[in-house]
Amino acid sequence: MSLTFHWFLPTNGDSRHVVGGGHGTPVTAAGGDRPPTVRYLAQIARAAEDVGFTGVLTPTGAWCEDAWLTTAMVSQHTERLKFLVAFRPGFISPTLAAQMASTYQRQTGGRLLLNVVTGGESHEQRAYGDFLDKDARYARTGEFLEIVRQLWDGKTFDLDGEHLHVEQARLTQLPDPVPEVYFGGSSPAAGRVAARHADVYLTWGEPPAQVAEKIAWIRSLAVEQGRTVRFGIRLHVITRDTSEAAWAEADRLLAGFDPATVRSVQEGLARSESEGQRRMLELHGGGRDGLEIHPNLWAGIDLVRGGAGTALVGSHAEVADRIREYHALGTDEFVLSGYPHLEEAYWFGEGVLPRLADAGLWTHPAGPARPAGATEIPFAGGAR
Repeated sequence: MSLTFHWFLPTNGDSRHVVGGGHGTPVTAAGGDRPPTVRYLAQIARAAEDVGFTGVLTPTGAWCEDAWLTTAMVSQHTERLKFLVAFRPGFISPTLAAQMASTYQRQTGGRLLLNVVTGGESHEQRAYGDFLDKDARYARTGEFLEIVRQLWDGKTFDLDGEHLHVEQARLTQLPDPVPEVYFGGSSPAAGRVAARHADVYLTWGEPPAQVAEKIAWIRSLAVEQGRTVRFGIRLHVITRDTSEAAWAEADRLLAGFDPATVRSVQEGLARSESEGQRRMLELHGGGRDGLEIHPNLWAGIDLVRGGAGTALVGSHAEVADRIREYHALGTDEFVLSGYPHLEEAYWFGEGVLPRLADAGLWTHPAGPARPAGATEIPFAGGAR
């Protein structure tokens, strides 16, 4: 199986510095350096498409632009690229969500993927009118996905659940293809939902031993449901021609972290209800020392950003080696990002992907040869 790579659309803004935000923390000032206009996001999307990413993830929450609306607009500036749209099932009717996904597939030629985010922070959920606790939110997500999948199968469906109730729900037009469901979560409640409904289980970038434990956990739960699940990992990346150049870039980013901002962000993240966020914080303890928690795995991003907080850092060959290490555990999909997202897409696409192709682990989604019309855009010190 060829590995699948997705990039990230920074709908909270972009910068040559780390843009914070997420899990109840506000977007840092760097988010205004490159505002998330459709024009700029389309540049990133086209770059990702050209170098060989299959899709792009967009986040969800009060700290960023709406993922459905933004990707629908950006999709009109791309040809092949898929959009991994993050959304929270508690904010929208399951029948309407199933219909929206069906419309999206027809209008984009089948380029929608869904990242279902249950929501880890109760105070943010309440701002949207959702007052369920965390376990109840996961139970509702399970009911939501049960309804959506039945509708996508063309059934007329009734459900009188604990949280959701529909009668004679149906779609007049079915999505083609049915969007794949990506799902993450580290709590027991999350695991049960993932095993029953996810096509791809996503984990944040923990060290390989911890990722292996998660994969074994979800795989065993899925077997109990008579299902199989694919696995993906969410990471940032800093890759350069040499290891020294990559770590120099990591050091530059770290030097830009204001101590007061780090303290404020860490205090906010420490209050998070997310089990995954707790595991991220344990990797570094809030300090600037010992941030390389596994060879070429750097936890510095998590000092100022909620959610995924680790980065692969190293030469193109080293980063490719770490990807092979995660792949050996059972990880087939990689959702990556880097600051700034336009330039870093080229560093990874021109530096790492060819090495994986030479190893027989990856092929360009548009075919084995560079797609016609792809444009090389050089940057200072270009990735060659």
